[in-house]
Amino acid sequence: MKYDLKKQLHSFGYAWNGIRNCVGKEQNLSFHLIATVVVIITGVVLKITRTEWIAVVLCIGMVIAAELFNTAIEKLVDLVSPERHPIAGQVKDIAAGAVLVCAVAAAIIGLIIFIPYL
Repeated sequence: MKYDLKKQLHSFGYAWNGIRNCVGKEQNLSFHLIATVVVIITGVVLKITRTEWIAVVLCIGMVIAAELFNTAIEKLVDLVSPERHPIAGQVKDIAAGAVLVCAVAAAIIGLIIFIPYL
């Protein structure tokens, strides 16, 4: 199989389109992005270590990716089940729960990193 750079670049373009479709339109993602800016500014001001930055970046990536997965799942459920259905609601709740687990874990890691500096 031959590597196709043009096809790969198109794939990145589709991914960026997906992110752009959510930014500013999804309330929870907007909250997480604002929190990201606050965390980054706090990390710079407090001069956290390289290892701490690694943990912070992983947490930010985990939460934002979870939120994007959640948004994709919600949109897919809305497409296949436009009417209210108990299982569709459960699927959406489970996806939102996964985001909550990631966000709580990231918050705990953030407290572990930042509290000693304060």
